[in-house]
Amino acid sequence: MAAATGEGSGGRPGPREQVVAAVGLLDRPLTSYYLVLGCSVMLLALGLTMVLSASSVKQLQETGSAYTLFQKQAVWMAIGLPAMWVASRLPVKTFRALAYPLLLLSVVALGLVLIPGLGRSAGGATRWVDLGPVQIQPSELAKLALVLWGADLLARKERLGQLTEWRPLLVPLMPGAGALVLLVMLGSDLGTTLVLLTIFLGLLWVVGAPGRLFVGIAGLVCLLVSILIVVEPYRMQRLTGFLDPSGNQLTTNYQGTQGLYAVASGGLFGTGLGEGRAKWDFLPHAETDFIFAIVGEEFGLVGTLVVLGLFGLLAYAGLRIARRVKDPFTRLAAAGATAWLVVQAVVNIGAVIGVLPITGIPLPLVSYGGSALIPSLFALGMLLAFAKREPGARQALSARGPGPVVRALSWLGLARR
Repeated sequence: MAAATGEGSGGRPGPREQVVAAVGLLDRPLTSYYLVLGCSVMLLALGLTMVLSASSVKQLQETGSAYTLFQKQAVWMAIGLPAMWVASRLPVKTFRALAYPLLLLSVVALGLVLIPGLGRSAGGATRWVDLGPVQIQPSELAKLALVLWGADLLARKERLGQLTEWRPLLVPLMPGAGALVLLVMLGSDLGTTLVLLTIFLGLLWVVGAPGRLFVGIAGLVCLLVSILIVVEPYRMQRLTGFLDPSGNQLTTNYQGTQGLYAVASGGLFGTGLGEGRAKWDFLPHAETDFIFAIVGEEFGLVGTLVVLGLFGLLAYAGLRIARRVKDPFTRLAAAGATAWLVVQAVVNIGAVIGVLPITGIPLPLVSYGGSALIPSLFALGMLLAFAKREPGARQALSARGPGPVVRALSWLGLARR
């Protein structure tokens, strides 16, 4: 009987029932909401832990405290989490209203990066605006601005039926995206350029650009990236180092080689939290671009697979939101934000494990840096807001009752019961 019904021993559900139950969970209205929230929280917790582990040795040497970057990251997180919560409660019209102001602000801020004395360079790229005690990276805001502006623009054109020909489809989307890309390119930031181009291509894909047009634009993007690589000697060195990882291990390939050593030395379960050796002045930028290598060293293959799984679930949830919502802007913005975060994670992880050239972009939610963390958290809050617009989601939220934040505010007398 157990074989016929698929039940296990002792009346427990068999494999078939377990699969059916798992599929049933994925079909629930709030699946996307809880996946985005759960993956975000776990990646944030892992990131804060790994920032402390990866930066402790260097900060102890430079500042006398192992907690310097950890405390700064905690402050950025304390700013970003409320921004995420606020974004999760905003209506769609507010995101659309933010599109043009954010685009204008991004263009102005990227222009400030290029002004001598304000812009700060590191690793061959000029990415930061130096504001004294605080340094901001405007290109991170530009990613969010392109997602919102591009989604709003294409949604308006779709409503007016203007997407049947290539000219209305690309104008002014292509010039607007090109302006952001050009400003980032002038700062020699190839990694961010790739992410912006990915968002642009993602929006065209979701809106249903004709195949020939999409292939042509993708070919143009590849040509542009090739030119960017050729004109900068250090990029060519990185590319040749990627193609020949056995050469120049003490110069061009040093960072990549040390990253691979760190990942390989972790084995299956890792050396243990805080027990890694790569952060002892062997691996440059361990707390930012190569934090995934520290994860691999201290948590092993299991830890790296957990990180990959979390980003995979985040990609699934974002695309599920884009597929299930009805509003064109919501669909486009959800797909654009998902492409931004997931492709950036893939490029970062690929560089660490040696399957992609090093581009110098951080691992979302995990690497150190407030300029990247706050826009990413706002984008995730936007995905949470969109997840509430899936069929049946509002009814499920109403049946669930007020969340823990609202209950806490009610208990304090700061919100209505």
